[in-house]
Amino acid sequence: MRTAYSVETVRTAERALMARLPDGALMQRAAAGLAAACADLLGRVYGRRVVLLVGSGDNGGDALYAGARLARRGAGVAAVLLSPDRAHPGGLAALRRAGGTVARPGGTAEDLVARADLVVDGIVGIGGKGGLRPDAEALARAARASRAAVVAVDLPSGVEADTGEVRGAAVRADLTVTFGTHKPGLLIDPAREYAGTVRLVDIGLELPPEAELEALQHADVARLLPLPAAESDKYRRGVVGVAAGSARYPGAAVLAVSGALRGGAGAVRYVGPAGDAVIARFPETLVSDRGPREAGRVQAWVVGPGAGDDAATVAEVVETDVPVLIDADGLRLADRDAVRARTAPTLMTPHAGEAAALLGAAREEVEAARLEAVRKLALRYGATVLLKGSTTLVADAGGGAVRVNATGTPWLATAGSGDVLSGLAGSLLASGLPALDAGSAAAYLHGLAGRYAADGAPAGAHDVAAAVPAAWRDVCG
Repeated sequence: MRTAYSVETVRTAERALMARLPDGALMQRAAAGLAAACADLLGRVYGRRVVLLVGSGDNGGDALYAGARLARRGAGVAAVLLSPDRAHPGGLAALRRAGGTVARPGGTAEDLVARADLVVDGIVGIGGKGGLRPDAEALARAARASRAAVVAVDLPSGVEADTGEVRGAAVRADLTVTFGTHKPGLLIDPAREYAGTVRLVDIGLELPPEAELEALQHADVARLLPLPAAESDKYRRGVVGVAAGSARYPGAAVLAVSGALRGGAGAVRYVGPAGDAVIARFPETLVSDRGPREAGRVQAWVVGPGAGDDAATVAEVVETDVPVLIDADGLRLADRDAVRARTAPTLMTPHAGEAAALLGAAREEVEAARLEAVRKLALRYGATVLLKGSTTLVADAGGGAVRVNATGTPWLATAGSGDVLSGLAGSLLASGLPALDAGSAAAYLHGLAGRYAADGAPAGAHDVAAAVPAAWRDVCG
């Protein structure tokens, strides 16, 4: 599992470690890791042109010391000092001793960047807020326009470490070398797009057990997924009810059922007006037209995909005492007080536009501050919230670490893909997983399935559902 910690937590851990180490030793650890990553990216160091963009903080010091190491290996290293009077004195002296040169922002500096093989972004540290200043922005723009590889020190300058927000101009890196732990902004869009590949350098920080963010990996998901035992039958494995679809949107019901059938539950009950379409495609489905109360026993419900204006069915499902997943039209139709009053787990799965409507905000606000939005929604509804997107976030109403998932592909942005995810997550709920785990595991499998289904070309939601077993086998193999 990858974890990310807040700036405050990282700085507390750094202070504790520095108190036990000789003066400057922690920066040297970071610089050594940064220099090694730069050398790996360059392939051959001798004769290469390296430009350091150096601000006034410790990130600038890291860049200077790393530049000195590269200069000693034969690279031509020039440091552009954005705050010459506040550049790290020890790092600057080390660079000069190693044969490095110094420049200031302006035409000459931009020419250096244009001719560089590698540009190291040490402009702003993890405490930076807002976009880059104009002189730094000009250098970032020159680096972007050059043929140089761009390496960010700890975090691309101009993105916010704790939130993943980008409030102005920022450096776009090919590689980010981060120290001690990931920062939330490296895992959450839109900042994640600026980070490129992320390389974590262990510098010996001792961090608390609970992180700000968690990113599950194969082994973590494999431990969560339900596996039938020898004595299992379809009822012991869990039965998921799907209340979805309408005369206008029968396909939503079919796709939600397709996800549910591949999610590990032993049986799927379908309730709604699309029964004929569902049974024609999936004859193993238990179909009922008598409403959720009369459908038979289930261990979890999925409600909302393609529901249109059927508020009565949504309300009936919300009143049940089993875990419920609410998606799509159900998010609009569900009464907030009724959701908050539930005693069984609730999992809500909005995309950014639906989240914006529930929060009374603009979609752009949600997309710019996704971590804040998912936490706010979870608190407002007293529910676990899965905020869909290129990096899906899952937040629990009780707080704790937010789960982040990035297994998907842009090809998943297709009609019906979310319906498949809802059925898949609902099936995992019915098998007994807590809402946070069900949402996280479903998002992970759904993202992998999207990659397999697309394989570099367009794919439909039904293709994604069909690829879930391959994703499951990959995770558990």
